[in-house]
Amino acid sequence: MNGPVRVRFAPSPTGHPHLGNIRTAFFNWLFARHNKGIFILRIEDTDQARKVDGATENIMSGLKWLGMDWDEGPYFQSQRLDMYQKYAQQLVDEGKAYYCFCPPERLDKMRQDQMARKLPPGYDRHCRELVEAQVDVEKRKGTVPVIRFKSPLEGKTAIADLIRGEVVFDNSTLDDFVLLKSDGYPTYHLANIVDDHFMEISHVLRAEEWLSSTPRHVLLYRALGWQPPHFAHLPMILGPDKSKLSKRHGATAINEYMDRGYLPEAMINFLALLGWSLDDKTEIMTVGEIIKNFSIERVSKTAAVFNIAKLDWMNGMYIRALGTQDFSDRSLPFVERGLPTGVKRPIDAGYLEKIAPLVQERAKLLSEVPSLVDFFFSDVLEYESSLLPGKLEKRQAIDVLKKTLQALDGIEGWRAGDLETSVRPLAEGLGLKTGPFFTVLRVAITGRTASPPLFETMEVLGRDGCLARLKVALDKLEPGQK
Repeated sequence: MNGPVRVRFAPSPTGHPHLGNIRTAFFNWLFARHNKGIFILRIEDTDQARKVDGATENIMSGLKWLGMDWDEGPYFQSQRLDMYQKYAQQLVDEGKAYYCFCPPERLDKMRQDQMARKLPPGYDRHCRELVEAQVDVEKRKGTVPVIRFKSPLEGKTAIADLIRGEVVFDNSTLDDFVLLKSDGYPTYHLANIVDDHFMEISHVLRAEEWLSSTPRHVLLYRALGWQPPHFAHLPMILGPDKSKLSKRHGATAINEYMDRGYLPEAMINFLALLGWSLDDKTEIMTVGEIIKNFSIERVSKTAAVFNIAKLDWMNGMYIRALGTQDFSDRSLPFVERGLPTGVKRPIDAGYLEKIAPLVQERAKLLSEVPSLVDFFFSDVLEYESSLLPGKLEKRQAIDVLKKTLQALDGIEGWRAGDLETSVRPLAEGLGLKTGPFFTVLRVAITGRTASPPLFETMEVLGRDGCLARLKVALDKLEPGQK
């Protein structure tokens, strides 16, 4: 093939796209963009019984979220049935496929017998040699057949895989697979061959699990007289324990990663390293850098290991690299959804932007931001009074609060630097270490023992809010006293 690179992502809408699906899409998209080629979106919706409502929309929204724009499509296989039926019939007419009238009951019994005898499952070719008269009899009965491919009974089929090199299969291991089902819908094997041919797909990059189906596809290309594309089977993705990736490893649908507050640029960077690498040390890369350097030659033959801790680390790196307003803007929808229902909506975006730099260093996910900032939006802090003294005696904590209220009362500007200049010397005056001293103030101001920088927090909260909280804290320790 000397024409332009044309690749496709062809998901089935039988579930929401998960990490493995999206990694496959991403590698196809990278290959197209690196080679200035065409990336096609094709929805393989021929399995109508397993179709999930909303799956197609989730597939497209996931691609858009990650910035994977497609150049053609989406095409829907359910709208192209006439084409598949035409070429299935052509293969029958040329003696390369045949009608199979076996009822489901016979096929079930055949499989059970094969399992009992510890034989590999596969169709026993019962209808392969039916003559025309026998076919006519079955059709007159009203039996609707499937169409099966006549796989060769001997010889070998070699696959030239761009990642794995030559892979050879014994034809004797291939069954006569179904091309067209009795409802007129094609199987994956037929539909993807016809579509790949007429969409002029130059390279098929797909998951390793499809490698065993590739000899069927190559034989089907030959039977139709078409040139097959180049094949590249991407490495599996395993969990950290080296078992098949599953939900317990974090293999959730891509929209769940979006909802949890992963950044698309971090997700893209992470996906690139699931089976591909620039070198043995570079981990943080922009999508432009990945596109520039992407090649099939650097795709690994061995399985990639999914590590949610690494993804979280990488996402934190990307969050910390955001500009303050960008971080605030991206956090706003999560804060709107995540703060307690009693907080007034809509959230003041300008106020959140002041808070954002105080928590940006601590967030690994945007979904964590509401719990980091909730005390900024609460009129009443909920915390146990036992937290206030910390390592101090109750009397000492009371002194801390009283002295601080006195010191703050005379401050004009309410800037973090002025606040610290006025308050920090109080610890020495009370004969206290600064750590326990500031813990009392931190709990009083934020309701927690760990928080963003204290004086910057106080500046954002403002004079009235801070003084009110300090007085509430004092009342917790010394009820009824002012």
